[in-house]
Order: sequence, then structure tokens, then C-alpha cells
Amino acid sequence: MIFEWLLLLTGVASWALTGFLYRYALAKNLIDIPNERSSHSIPTPRGGGVAIVLSFLLVLPVLNKFEQLSTSICLALSGAGCAVAVAGFLDDHGHIAARWRLLVHFSAAAWGLYWLGGLPPLPVFGYWLDLGWIGYVGAAIYIVWLLNLYNFMDGIDGIAGVEAITACCGGTLMVWLVAPDSNVWLLPAFLAVAVLGFLFWNFPPARIFMGDAGSGFLGIMLALLSLQAAWIEARLLWAWLILLGVFIVDATVTLCRRVVRGEKFYEAHRSHAYQHASRVWGAHCPVTLAVCAINIFWLMPLASWVAMDKLDGTVGLVLAYLPLLLLAYRYNAGDRQAQSELGK
Repeated sequence: MIFEWLLLLTGVASWALTGFLYRYALAKNLIDIPNERSSHSIPTPRGGGVAIVLSFLLVLPVLNKFEQLSTSICLALSGAGCAVAVAGFLDDHGHIAARWRLLVHFSAAAWGLYWLGGLPPLPVFGYWLDLGWIGYVGAAIYIVWLLNLYNFMDGIDGIAGVEAITACCGGTLMVWLVAPDSNVWLLPAFLAVAVLGFLFWNFPPARIFMGDAGSGFLGIMLALLSLQAAWIEARLLWAWLILLGVFIVDATVTLCRRVVRGEKFYEAHRSHAYQHASRVWGAHCPVTLAVCAINIFWLMPLASWVAMDKLDGTVGLVLAYLPLLLLAYRYNAGDRQAQSELGK
């Protein structure tokens, strides 16, 4: 019963902290002013994602105290999450050069991987693949990419929060299907309720934005939780990659097309598929709800089949991503010239 009350307290704390940060941002003039690269038209306070960071990180030592979370996992999440959140907070309040942000990101990834134990052997088309030290490098790149793509994808009201909540609910379900007696479900569950408290303020029309501190933190937490789940059952990594498919596909297709054109991929833009879609539909809410529906009705069932070993992980990943790739091209992911007439 204590954990149910702790879940409720975490959600309420996140909601209350977001309200405090909303008033703080107004008082300190921390306002996101719309420009030609924005997907919003109204000046809006930013930095509300700090509420997610604080409410989630504060519960970790409590879980450790009650022996529901190992010290190594507590250190992995706390250390990596704090580093990324602080870098994002400073960037929200000023500007940090991209090279220094990347240095922090890779350092945080290395810290998290050290305490988690790296990348476990993975099942690929029925065979077990142990990548050794190459796996550490690949896992670090995966963590940093998921961290940054989450920042890229946090561009319209509610989308980053909805993605995190549905992915975490799916991750909780996957653990329950594979290891019902395990307490590993607690971490994605607590992260989901922390995001839910913030989403109350961020759901369209948003009263406050997440900011880099929140989006970067969510990205690295989801990456580390997926790797932690893989140590419980290796095929759960494939399940997590399926659950995060909307963000991974849109961001990756957009990045690749921008790199091919020779653009500076790290600069702000609004050429993601979800951004084009929001202009086509004339609002953020339909796109955010569509992402929620895709996650629940398409990606979660496929992830469940993979978790229950009824479908090979790599096959499930391909099946999950194919329609998402079609949607990405349908809504011109990475095409800066796409016009709003797309959906007419």
C-alpha cells in the first residue's frame, strides 16, 4: 500500500512543482517567444520539466531505502539524470555550446552504463549477439541519441509528456508480463506519474513548456530504463524500442534528410513530421492524441508480443516501424519546404 501512496504523492508533487515553476518563470521572464522556427504562436513560460526531474529523483533514495531499488541503479539514474538536467537547465537560462552539451551527455551515458553493467547479449533473429566492448559504445550512442531526439521531438503541446507516459505504462506492462514478481515495474510507473503531474499544465493548450532540462532528462531516463529492463529479460530492449517508435522514427528520418542536405542538424527547425502534421491539422491536440493512439493501439500490442516471446524482437521492430516510416514520409519529415497544403 505504501507504494500506491508514494505514486500518488509523486504525481501531486510534480503537479504542484510545475505550478510553482509556472509562477517563477513569469516572475523571471523565462518566456519562450515564438519565432519562424517555432510551432507555437503565443509567448509561453518554459522550464516546467524541472518538476519531473525533482519529483522522480527524490523518490529514488526512498525506493532504495525500502530495498525496492538497488544502489547501483539508484546511482545510475540519479547521476546521469542530474548531469543532463543541470546542463539543460543552464541552457534554458542562457546558452551552452553544442560541444559542451554533448560532452555532458556522453559523460552521463558512460556513468549510467557503468552502474547498469553495459549492454547485455541480445536475441537477434533467434541468435544471441554479445557485442562486448562494442556494445558499450553502441549503448552510449543509443543513450545520447535518445536523449537528444527527445529534445528535438518536444516541439508541440503535450507530445513529449504523452510519449513518456504511454512508453512508461507499456514498459511497466512488459515487466509484469515477463517477471510479475519483480519490482522493476516501479521505476517506469513512478516516471509516468511524475510526467502526468506536469502534463496537467502542458496538455494543449500548454500553460508552460518542458524546456531542455525536462526533455533531456526524460530522454536519458527512458534510455537507461530500457537497458535496465534488458538485464531482466533481453527481449525487453526490443519492446522498449518498439514503444518509443514514434519519436525514434520521426527524429531519425528528419535528421538523416537534414544531414544529406548539408544542414546543421543541431540547429532549431520545424521540419519534423509531427510539426508538419500540426500545421496540416491546424492544432497541436489532434497530433498529440494521434501519437497517444498509435502508442496504445499499435505499438503496445506488438511490444507485448515481443515481451511474451511470441514474436522475434527484430521482426517486431520492423513491423512496428514500417507504418511509422510511411507516416514520416507522408508528413514530410525533414522537408523544410513542405507546405500546409499537404493534408488538403
